[in-house]
Amino acid sequence: MIYGIDKLKSLPQLPKEAQPQGSVGGASFGDTLSQFIGDVNKMQLSAADKTAKFATGEVQDLHEVMAAVEEASLSMTLLLEIRKKALEGYQELMRTPV
Repeated sequence: MIYGIDKLKSLPQLPKEAQPQGSVGGASFGDTLSQFIGDVNKMQLSAADKTAKFATGEVQDLHEVMAAVEEASLSMTLLLEIRKKALEGYQELMRTPV
C-alpha cells in the first residue's frame, strides 16, 4: 500500500450541507481523487503480485508481467503529476493577496 493512503479515510469530513456542490449528478473532486488513488494502489499491488509469481515460476508470460508493471508505473507517474499540480495551485492561492 502506498504510504499514508490509509490515513486519508481518517481525515475529518465536512457535513453534507457544507460540502461544495459539483456538477449535477457528478462525483466530487475528492471522491474522484480517492477512487483514483485506490485504483493506483490496486495496480501497484497487482504488479508486485505478478512479479512475485513470475519469480516463483507460477506465471510464465513475461509480457503479462511487464504490462502490469508498466501500467502501474504510468498510473503512479500520473498520480504524482496530479499531486504536483494540486500543490502548485495551492501555493499560488496562498500567495494571492487578500
